[in-house]
Amino acid sequence: MPSTPEKPSNGPMWKGVIVAYMIVAICYLPVAFIGFWAFGNSVDDNILLTLEKPIWLIVTANMFFVIHVIGSYQIFAMPVFDMIQCFLVKEMRFNHVVLLMMFVAAFTMIIAICFPFFGGLLSFFGGFAFAPTSYFLPCIIWLIICKPKRFSLTWFINWLCTILGVLPMVLSPIGGLRSIIVSAKDTTNSSPDSIPDCRTVC
Repeated sequence: MPSTPEKPSNGPMWKGVIVAYMIVAICYLPVAFIGFWAFGNSVDDNILLTLEKPIWLIVTANMFFVIHVIGSYQIFAMPVFDMIQCFLVKEMRFNHVVLLMMFVAAFTMIIAICFPFFGGLLSFFGGFAFAPTSYFLPCIIWLIICKPKRFSLTWFINWLCTILGVLPMVLSPIGGLRSIIVSAKDTTNSSPDSIPDCRTVC
């Protein structure tokens, strides 16, 4: 977005950020609250796995989920592709970029499939990475840069957000670690004898 002294970009960017966060809140919060209200603690990491009907809604939601993951994966994967590509092209003289992207995507998929407790890992690492950058670090940076008057309304609000933002950073890794331990125990305790035979089921 172009920014000039006459027309700075902070105004439109601020409006865009507000609209984006409102859309995210409208999409995620109802699913979180209604999912917990309907299923309680038995809800899976992916709520779509918990749903059983209606089928058309599950299929539609999964279709949109695939579109969402494809788009978001590109945002996070392209910097990795770029770093690997720069290294291989400059140092190794490897010019097969398409093969490289396919290999990285396949490797990422295999790693994700190999972890039966991927949701717990997301909570564990997300608490360290997502909570600080989203909740309290912006407030601390704003307090350092703007230096509001002590005990003013903005000072109190930012410190409140900082304190409340530390809680997810502490609680999320604890919950994620517990989920990983429980999933690991379930995976270890599951034996081939506990898997039903297809012939007996049919």
